Amino acid sequence: MHYKELKQAWAELTAPGAPFEIAPVEVRGQMLRAFRHAPPSVREIWLSTLQFADRDYLIYQDERLTYGQAHAKVNAIAAWLTAQGVVPGDRVAIAMRNYPEWMLIYWACVSLGVAAVGMNAWWVTEEIAYAVKDSAPKVIFTDSERLPRILERPEIAQDTLLVAVRTDPVPAGVIPWADVLANGGDMPAVSVDPDADACIFYTSGTTGFPKGAQLTHRGCVANLMNLMFSGQVQALATARATGVMPDPDAAPPTPVGLITTPLFHVTANNCAAYAISAGGGKMVLMYRWDAGEALKLIEREGVTAMSGVPTMARELISHADFATTDTSSLMTLGGGGAQLPPDLVGKIDGQVKTARPNTGYGMTETCGIITAVAADFYVDKPSSCGPAMPTFEVKVVDDDGNALPSGQVGELWVKGTPVIKGYINRPDATAESISQGWLKTGDVARIDDDDFIFIVDRKKDMVLRGGENVYCAEVEATIFRHPAVAETCVFGVPDARLGEEVGAAVVLRPGEVLSAADLRAHCAAISAKHKIPRYLWFLDDPIPRNASGKFLKRQLRETLAVEVAV
Repeated sequence: MHYKELKQAWAELTAPGAPFEIAPVEVRGQMLRAFRHAPPSVREIWLSTLQFADRDYLIYQDERLTYGQAHAKVNAIAAWLTAQGVVPGDRVAIAMRNYPEWMLIYWACVSLGVAAVGMNAWWVTEEIAYAVKDSAPKVIFTDSERLPRILERPEIAQDTLLVAVRTDPVPAGVIPWADVLANGGDMPAVSVDPDADACIFYTSGTTGFPKGAQLTHRGCVANLMNLMFSGQVQALATARATGVMPDPDAAPPTPVGLITTPLFHVTANNCAAYAISAGGGKMVLMYRWDAGEALKLIEREGVTAMSGVPTMARELISHADFATTDTSSLMTLGGGGAQLPPDLVGKIDGQVKTARPNTGYGMTETCGIITAVAADFYVDKPSSCGPAMPTFEVKVVDDDGNALPSGQVGELWVKGTPVIKGYINRPDATAESISQGWLKTGDVARIDDDDFIFIVDRKKDMVLRGGENVYCAEVEATIFRHPAVAETCVFGVPDARLGEEVGAAVVLRPGEVLSAADLRAHCAAISAKHKIPRYLWFLDDPIPRNASGKFLKRQLRETLAVEVAV
């Protein structure tokens, strides 16, 4: 493969005076790698898209919004928020499905220097209540499915303006969406601090409560530029190696992205939505994932890129309608949120005639990607997630935090401008995760001689279910809230479709009786559906532990694999 050309192209694009020139910048007392020519905030990115006013922007079912129409609505939302006394540094929550309104509200918030709080649409009332108390938003925008969960506990929004989107009728005391847009308005003139929070995205917590990660404007802008750099550097390296240079006068293709994952995650929001919007492309939104519907949208809208969790790409190319659907517009097909199995990389490359496989490895805590890889580089190293992007320093360390030589396996640590400021109201969790600017990813990795990173294991006690992080301790805390439970141990169970499913071993208190259905109902009342154990084992003997008193999860998982779960 063309690794020498890749390093040459990399050096050329990041050199002084180049579009992706890298220069050090001081952020929170640390000297970090940054793009010298980056816009100062996300506000500038959104405002720059007005040049595409006549182009289609947001597509949802039979609804279509142009960039011009979107800007008019974003301006109206921003003017309304300002009229309500929302000022830079405040927070506004979004609790809804991937409706067009989600993106409009988001762009209004970041353009005002207001942090958009992404509420997980799967959350039940208790989880919503926690996040609202934690983030203290001045306004909550919500849809007809989330609204009843909020109104179930009136105290949740007692100090917050509540706006109902796509809700009819609108309950008393709740502001209709139409009222927000009614008076129109201009975008207020504000100056946004690059290190202000652009958004708060919640990640599953190891202590039973989610953590609100503070993604800054500087970090979100750096992530967008990392995405742009990744595409350009790999294309330039391939062109140089093959001698097939692109036409310098040809206009770049307009991106058309199918958004298959939730906008309250960095995969859909910071990666897909940012890149599509900055390129003047179309965002095609789905009500929920369905491979057959996705194929129809790809054909109808001329989708050029689809990114989701690996199971989505697999279901797409395995669907009965795949062979008869025109997918010739697809240029990339891949995933984020979980690593693509190597066999799927080959299948995408072989079965989708026009599309090349791509992937990115990243975290909420890095505002999006840490690495990215595509096309021939990915096919050549399908087990890798690619090299770290220019704004990152990376190292692999042992259990004592000592850097290891190339090729050795240890925990991956990263440092750079995309790393979050911290977790709101959680200085302990921030200090545990970020030390002297270094983010401890919790992933076990190795780096080869070409600087490509390979994720080989997970250090954190976590289940990765269809791209959603589910911390075992959080599920255990939920199960322990049932009075009949004496012991429980939660772990991941391999699953062909989702990668992993949640499994739990449970020991009941003497004399107690509890069915699997009742335990799942207990969990469903206080946690989102994806955290409810699919596999349950009720044990008669205590759960095995090591000398330190910790559960022997690997031994337990291997032992229970031969038994039938309930």
